[in-house]
This record gives sequence, structure tokens and C-alpha cells, in this order.
Amino acid sequence: MKYEGDIIRPPSEANSLLLQVTVGCSHNNCSFCPAYKKRKFRIKSYDEILEDILEASHWRSIDKVFLCDGDALIIPQERLIQILGLIRTHIQGVKRVGTYANAKSILRKTVDELVELRDLGLGIVYLGIETGNDELLRMIRKGVTAEQMIEAGRRVKDAGIPLSVTVILGLGGGKQNTEHAHDTARILTDIDPEYASALTLMLMPGTPLHSEYESGKFALPDKFDLLRELASIIEKSDFSSCYFTSNHASNYLPIRARLPQEKERTVTTIYDTIKKNDVKSLRPEYMRGF
Repeated sequence: MKYEGDIIRPPSEANSLLLQVTVGCSHNNCSFCPAYKKRKFRIKSYDEILEDILEASHWRSIDKVFLCDGDALIIPQERLIQILGLIRTHIQGVKRVGTYANAKSILRKTVDELVELRDLGLGIVYLGIETGNDELLRMIRKGVTAEQMIEAGRRVKDAGIPLSVTVILGLGGGKQNTEHAHDTARILTDIDPEYASALTLMLMPGTPLHSEYESGKFALPDKFDLLRELASIIEKSDFSSCYFTSNHASNYLPIRARLPQEKERTVTTIYDTIKKNDVKSLRPEYMRGF
């Protein structure tokens, strides 16, 4: 397989074939993210993609494929149909194809187009919501509003494609923690995804948000304030059926819960940790990662 740059994939795609169909991120402007800053976005050529697919066709036991990089759903519909067709034709046994997406790329496709992709094997879409607060979305340069996020999430769900969304603890800084948590719970409730995960903000050198932190314009909440955000998001969200996690390497307290069934137990666990000031139960800094 020929990869350009570092490849980033969701934790749940650890055992998937990572097929790079685009290089970089089509948006590539989020103030907290260092991932694709040195790469110019492009869609790989038919020949490049076919070469990798044919190589993978000789491997054994490939049941999941993840389309890299940051937003493969931005690829025009006809080309995406072509790529999914090549995977289906040449790689036997694939049960699910996944991709990152942003709200803009989702909203460029109709529900019928998404259904067409679903029928060709697209089995999960990963959407970074980050926050439900419009002011914070502008601050992190996400490029969309909360309502556009909701519309995009619902469009994926209307197409019958499982949706996994991420939010980021700490984006409210030291001043808007409550607004961030409450508005994020609201947007999660409105979208009602099958999967949701909370990451914790890590300030990476070279990003605009890190520069704001160094200049004193942005303050990172302490560990227990971050846990309060997590508890508040879970407590105020209303899911019909969601698997919620905070087990990413950036998080201080790993959580896995079926919501709403395990909401009370999960929230109680978080608040007990805060009340006891139980630092030993938290992931140490040296084990955290982006």
C-alpha cells in the first residue's frame, strides 16, 4: 500500500484495511488540529487507488475497509461509486466500508446519493461535531453552524448509514465550559447517533489554538473540570440507543456505556471520581496522546 503522510483512523478501525483515496483534509482549517497542515488536499487518481486495491486483493481476511484521509466523502459521487465498486469486485469478504466526513461534504450529497453509497457497502460515517455551541464552532474555525451539523447528521441517519460522532472536552476554555457542555448535549440529542465519543482537547504546538493558549487568550480547564463537562454532556443528552465512549488516548477517565440504559451509573461514576479527587484513577499525562 502506498501512503502519503501519516494516516489517521478511528480506534474502531484498528483492524481495517486503510485505503488512502484522498490526501489530507478538504477543510483543513480547524484551529485545534495539526493533522494535515503540511499536506495539500487532493483526490488520488483511479490508477493509484486501483493499484492499492489489487495489492490488497491478495491479502487474507479483510472484512472492513476504511477510506482515508480526513474526508473521503468529499469525493464526487461517480468516483465514490467507482471506488466502492472496485472494492466489492476485487476484495472478497468485505462487510463494511467506513469514512471520515465533515458536515459540508455530507450536505453536498442527497439522501438518495447516500443510500446509493450505503447499498454499495458504505457502512459507517465518522463525523467530528466537536461542540454544539455556535460561538465555539466559529472560534475553532469549523466552517459550519450547529444547525448544519444537525442537518448533516440526520441526513446520514435518514440514509440508513450508522453514524459515529465525536465531541471534544475542553473547547469552552475556562469561561464557556457550561455552554459548551449543554449545547453539545443538545446537538447530540438532536442528531441521536448510534455511536458517540468524547475526546479531550490537547493543545498541539503549531496550531492556532495553541498560540492563543500561549498568549493567554485561551485557558485549558483542569482535569476535574473536564470530567464535569463529560458528566454534564452524558447527563443532559437524550439518546434512543447509543454506545458512548471516552476511551481515546487523550481522555483522563475511560468510559464505555450504553445510553440511555447506563446513564445513571456512568454519571455517578464520573461524579464520584470528582468528589474523591481521585487522581490515581485518571490516565497520567505521559500516557495521553492526540
